Amino acid sequence: QVQLVESGGGLVQAGGSLRLSCAASGRIFSNYAMGWFRQAPGKEREFVAAISWSGGSITYADSVKGRFTISMPNAKNTVYLQMNSLKSDDTAVYYCAAGAGPYYTGSDDSRYRYWGQGTQVTVSS
Repeated sequence: QVQLVESGGGLVQAGGSLRLSCAASGRIFSNYAMGWFRQAPGKEREFVAAISWSGGSITYADSVKGRFTISMPNAKNTVYLQMNSLKSDDTAVYYCAAGAGPYYTGSDDSRYRYWGQGTQVTVSS
C-alpha cells in the first residue's frame, strides 16, 4: 500500500512563498515519478508539476513556470513544491500524486494511481 501525506499549506499574502511537502510510504515509491495537482473551488483539478524518479525530467504547467520548483532529494521518500511569487489564482487544494511509472511527468491525472488527501493553500490579495 502506498500512502502520500501532504503538508505545508496555509494562508499567505500575494507575493509570498510556501513550501509543500509530500511524504510517501510504501514499497513502490522509489520507482515512481511524482506530481502535484491542484483544485480550486468550482474548478476542475489541474496539473501543476511533476518530476521523474531520477529527477532528470521535470514538467511544469505554464501558469506556474518560473515561480514554482518541484524537487525530490536523494532520499526519494519526499517530494517538495517550492512556491514563490504566489498569486490569488494559486489558491486551491494541492494534491500529491504518484503511480504513473518512473518516467511519466505529464498532466494526465488518470495515469496517477495514488493520491494524497490534499493541503489547502490560500493566497490573499
